[in-house]
Amino acid sequence: MTDALLSEPLVLAGKRLRNRVAHASMTTHMGYQSQVSDRQIQYYENRAKGGAALIVTEPLLMAPHQTNPARIRVWNDDNLGGLKRWADAVEKHDCRLLGQIQDPGRGHHDAGRNYSALAPSALPDDLSWTMPHALTLTEIKNLIADFALSSARLQRCGFSGVELSGAHGHLFSQFMSPWSNRRTDEYGGDWENRTRFVRELVSSIRDLCGRQFIIGLKLPSNDGIPKSIGPEEAAVLADLFTRSKEVDYVCFAQGAHARSLETHVPDRNGPNVPYIGLIRKLKASCNEVAVMALGRITDPAEAEGILTRGDADLIGMGRTLLADPAWYNKAMQGRTNDIRYCISCNTCWDTIITYGEPLACVNNPRVAEKREVDWWPKPAKRKHRVVVVGAGIAGMEAAWVAAARGHSVTLLGTGSEVGGKARLRAQLPGGETITSIYDYQMVCAQRAGVDIQLGKRAELQDILSLNPDSVILATGGTMHRPEWVPEEIAREGWVTNLPSAMHDVVKLSSRQAGTAVVFDMDHTEGTYAAVELLAQRFERVVLMTPRALIAQDESLVTRQGILRRLSMARVEMLLLSEPVWSEQFEDGVLEYKNVYNGDLGRIENISFLSYATPRAANVDLVEPLKAYDLELYLVGDCRVARGLMGATRDGHKAGESVGRYINFRKETPMSSTTVRNIDVDTALKAIKAAREKASALKVNMSIAVCDAAGHLKAFVRMDGASLISLQIAQDKAHTAISGGIPTHKWHEYIKDDAPLIHGIVHTPRFIIFGGGYPIMENGQMIGGIGLSGGHYSQDMECAEAALKAIGLPE
Repeated sequence: MTDALLSEPLVLAGKRLRNRVAHASMTTHMGYQSQVSDRQIQYYENRAKGGAALIVTEPLLMAPHQTNPARIRVWNDDNLGGLKRWADAVEKHDCRLLGQIQDPGRGHHDAGRNYSALAPSALPDDLSWTMPHALTLTEIKNLIADFALSSARLQRCGFSGVELSGAHGHLFSQFMSPWSNRRTDEYGGDWENRTRFVRELVSSIRDLCGRQFIIGLKLPSNDGIPKSIGPEEAAVLADLFTRSKEVDYVCFAQGAHARSLETHVPDRNGPNVPYIGLIRKLKASCNEVAVMALGRITDPAEAEGILTRGDADLIGMGRTLLADPAWYNKAMQGRTNDIRYCISCNTCWDTIITYGEPLACVNNPRVAEKREVDWWPKPAKRKHRVVVVGAGIAGMEAAWVAAARGHSVTLLGTGSEVGGKARLRAQLPGGETITSIYDYQMVCAQRAGVDIQLGKRAELQDILSLNPDSVILATGGTMHRPEWVPEEIAREGWVTNLPSAMHDVVKLSSRQAGTAVVFDMDHTEGTYAAVELLAQRFERVVLMTPRALIAQDESLVTRQGILRRLSMARVEMLLLSEPVWSEQFEDGVLEYKNVYNGDLGRIENISFLSYATPRAANVDLVEPLKAYDLELYLVGDCRVARGLMGATRDGHKAGESVGRYINFRKETPMSSTTVRNIDVDTALKAIKAAREKASALKVNMSIAVCDAAGHLKAFVRMDGASLISLQIAQDKAHTAISGGIPTHKWHEYIKDDAPLIHGIVHTPRFIIFGGGYPIMENGQMIGGIGLSGGHYSQDMECAEAALKAIGLPE
């Protein structure tokens, strides 16, 4: 992009922003026990390297009553060193770092209720029904003082400013809203009083930090709650908060802790940039204070258009820069085809909010890694012939990464195009953005020289004829036939799984008579997208599940959208029910029963019946391939059925790893007789590094280091790890020593008739789930490290940290 407004500088509070791109606040869950972590710093530094001119952190602990261990503590001096390192890492890239001040107040979107919630009035949260404590005047004054003092502490540590989060139904917006604020003192009543808390806070921060400190304010534009804050009220707020010019920018967000929560992270089921029209109108009430646009801005052309029209002065993006930290740099270089686009699936929200895990992305398997920004793999030391079977998301990711490392890669796919089942999902409601995943993969595959062969199901001889050193199976999974479907009925194709059935439905152009029934044991968004399309094609649609709710495997915001859309489409939902097969089906009648009391019901005029169930891995090629001397990887649903993030992660890791263990297997003797053994001091150094990494990952592990003969040299059991985990860790170290490869790779190589290695019986559980890694030096085994307590990917990170600490290759 030449002469782009995106690249024009902007000055806020006397501080120059090099361009108009800002990283909006997102929780990372990468801190540990309220301390700044290296991984967290890396995440933010990567976005600064990628071109962002301003970054707003995740919410910070700015007052003593805030105790969430996933958030970084600022209200005392315990964390000064970490905060300084954080600011230095970002600011050295000419990027301004702002800390976010936020308190949820009565808002609560986790399970249960928050019994320590604060609010302006004792009124229940609209979502969780949490009943808060109503703040006293003294408590309000103390909060203002705490927040202001913490802001000054951030300034001393090198931060350029703060942003007050007054949207999303959090504490500040609860004070602003007549729905949640029923006070009768100076902090309630009219607009002046309801905004007093935030205005006094802004003034206090300005008094302490001066004019050379950026103060941003996030405001509600429409919280979606009747009698609360809609567009008209938002205009009043914008005017009140910007008259004094004490704030340097404002941005507007939607939703609250209510049924409108989904609107604060607009997803792929709606239009791009859905709120820009409202932002444009509200800008007129901002008294010429800079406005940051927010809300599903994913494409550089969209961002440029916003600035060109004068709708906003800054472009705020969170999920977009999560997906590709180099979004800005690539856009300025005219490399939009190289951008890994955000698909607006909100899996990131699910990861941090539902599961409390570190921030992750469907389309970016390298989040917060040192080599994340505009990443392209380093060449492998030795080139191998690799065959990838399956052209879906997992297979394509594995193929391009392996080829980019210099391997000769052939990809075999059954379909006529790449993408696999993702292509079907792209044809369903809300699926259009998914194409960007395999479009990007295709660009990379072509650049890396992958030989893509489509249109034929790969058999064993097809694979072997290519004389591969390594095979990556990405053959997907198939939905399990539920017990109520007779085998002969399934065989004849009367009732098929939902993906198979939808291949025909997407071709329909006219509305169909009769009733479509879907039996749901899947509970993921793809099933409900199919149901939405069925509602457009059939007169009546019934969704039946044996559970008490639908969409239970989706995040709250995704589930809200699903329930809203299916309700608006008048889809009937039968809960706690499952079909009963009978001869009446030949007459178009489906019987069903309540799963608890057995009461029967019937649905007439059936014209479509399908099921969505858990997927079993397609592993027919696994055992035949084990008979040959090949390195074998299973990725995506072929390993275990998950969503898109599992597919990209698996494929990416396989592409990075393929070929590494061939050398171990062929060059490392299956013996512990080596030049030397690891010593105690080295073992302790490895243990220390692995433990620190486990702490950063928030995983309680047992870690054991053995020498090449299997003798224990050092161990640790972290608080919270089970007693037996020490023995498991030692066993895993022994297994890795015996084979010279990580234990989570062992199931691909060992034979059923060889369970005894070094006199230790290793159960399949230990072998398959990994956690043991050989310690190699100059091609010789000198020891092994075993870890128990985390997912194998976490084990791997800890093992890599240990090896790096002792100066050995990862």
